[in-house]
Amino acid sequence: MGDGTTERPGAAERPQESGAAAPGRGGRMSRQRKAAAVMRLLRGEDLETVSRSLGVTAATLTTWRESFLAAGEAALATRPTDRETLQSERLKARLGEMLLKHELLEQKITSLEAGRPLARRRWAR
Repeated sequence: MGDGTTERPGAAERPQESGAAAPGRGGRMSRQRKAAAVMRLLRGEDLETVSRSLGVTAATLTTWRESFLAAGEAALATRPTDRETLQSERLKARLGEMLLKHELLEQKITSLEAGRPLARRRWAR
């Protein structure tokens, strides 16, 4: 401190890995650092220990772990599940529903017209 370097009070009390950003103080973690944190959890390291060492909440670590596992599961799928594919599948399902409704309405109209054609209706006076 007397050697011209300035250090924040309490910096020595916060355990951090070398070069760690302090997310709790507005810093951001790189994708690689998040993956490393998740791997520590998956290897059995305590959630609270990892949380304290990185300066992030346990909830944040849990969210990272869930996202990591979900992405891994998606990578194992036989079909791609990117955003466009999911949107396309939803639209195809919606189109199928609409076509089915349209077909059912046409059948209903046909059966109603067979009983008494709409063209021959008489208006009561």
